[in-house]
Amino acid sequence: MRRDIKYRRNNVIHQYVSNEYNIVLDVNSGCVHVVDELTYRVIPMAEEALAQNTEGMKNLTAYVAGRLAESGSEPVEVTALQEVMEEILELKEAGMLFTEDIYEKYIGEFKNRETVVKALCLHIAHDCNLACKYCFAEEGEYHGRKALMSFEVGRKALDFLVASSGSRVNLEVDFFGGEPLLNWQVVKELVVYGRSLEEPYHKKFRFTLTTNGVLLNDEILEFANREMANIVLSIDGRKEVHDLMRPHRGGQGSYDEVVPRYKKAAESRNQMNYYVRGTFTRNNVDFAEDVIHLADEGFKQISVEPVVAADTEEYALREEDVPAILAEYDKLALEYIRRKKAGKGFNFFHFMIDLEGGPCVAKRLSGCGSGTEYLAVTPWGDLYPCHQFVGQEEFLMGNVDEGITRTDIRDTFKACNVYAKEKCRDCFAKFYCSGGCAANAYHFSGSIDGAYDLGCELQRKRVECAIMIKAALADEEKEKAL
Repeated sequence: MRRDIKYRRNNVIHQYVSNEYNIVLDVNSGCVHVVDELTYRVIPMAEEALAQNTEGMKNLTAYVAGRLAESGSEPVEVTALQEVMEEILELKEAGMLFTEDIYEKYIGEFKNRETVVKALCLHIAHDCNLACKYCFAEEGEYHGRKALMSFEVGRKALDFLVASSGSRVNLEVDFFGGEPLLNWQVVKELVVYGRSLEEPYHKKFRFTLTTNGVLLNDEILEFANREMANIVLSIDGRKEVHDLMRPHRGGQGSYDEVVPRYKKAAESRNQMNYYVRGTFTRNNVDFAEDVIHLADEGFKQISVEPVVAADTEEYALREEDVPAILAEYDKLALEYIRRKKAGKGFNFFHFMIDLEGGPCVAKRLSGCGSGTEYLAVTPWGDLYPCHQFVGQEEFLMGNVDEGITRTDIRDTFKACNVYAKEKCRDCFAKFYCSGGCAANAYHFSGSIDGAYDLGCELQRKRVECAIMIKAALADEEKEKAL
């Protein structure tokens, strides 16, 4: 599979070839064009011509013809070149090519916007019954002590969320850990309490649950299916991969325990509103095989993420692993298309992008809203910007009794956006990843306005694959319509 990526300072288009598709992304409008070979070659030359204010179709065509000749290309008929130039100019006039950035001029207003809290990650248990080797939470303890959240602390957290949410109706609460099923009774009590707040305060709670599955049983599943909008089921893929990285504390694997429970959960939810979520490491750079394995096991909603770890860890991904990882994404994309066309498709989280509507402007610019709209709550009620900052005292923002007391931390996160990040400004994927994970940026660059370079490389590839998949499936639909 060929891959031809062109980066330009202040770029407004991004071009690449994937699966024999010549793809041109207009960065600022989000328009995607699948073009023939001549158009693909001409578009950057046309951009140069327009930037130089070359006037008139004749002069534009002459300029591009000259550039083609300089590049050593085969001679092109003038008529064919004129047709391509006309199409390019029509796309430009329609706001679909070479568009200007419409977001940056509003960044001052964006940074000064009033924010409300809309989501909490409740650390219902700082304890775990597994000993996952890559766990950033240190087996659930988060640089601190083991603890289970009391109902009283959880109640105060939900009260804080309602009080801090302004006029927003829809609120989100994720029961997280450690392993939240170690504190299942409190989870149930908090769901009941949350439901009691909905009518009097004109709110609607969307509860989610993340679990390693070891304690998942019929009673828990029945409650989750009734009350949880989504459940996240942790599994890394093939048995040997999963058991290596997600063992019990005694060293025995957990794959055989959790897979039957996950299959039951997926079917009980009609293969919707859940996903199996894995992590790949240097031990399984061939992670496409793990995604395919999960699909073969019958799971339809799949997410497998690259591990984020210091390079001192033996399982950490390194720069030399990147070419192999990129090739795996290409391999997975082709298999994804093949299965979709065969009516045996599945959803892979990183290939699911909306090319038509997409996220709102705020999400495009700042992503998940950590530290502003989204906060994490520890078992004793402390507030942090997100679960990945928990235990780092410099990011302690307040508590459920007093609310946010460190407004300076909130304001720092509020100002974090794709224009505040130097490496984001000229990246074609910035409006898809929204600047990436603030925690990863901080841990690898020392600033939430920095970047996690390896993660950025993988993110760009995933966006390219996702766009190519859209093109391939659109072709399939056209063929069916004929």
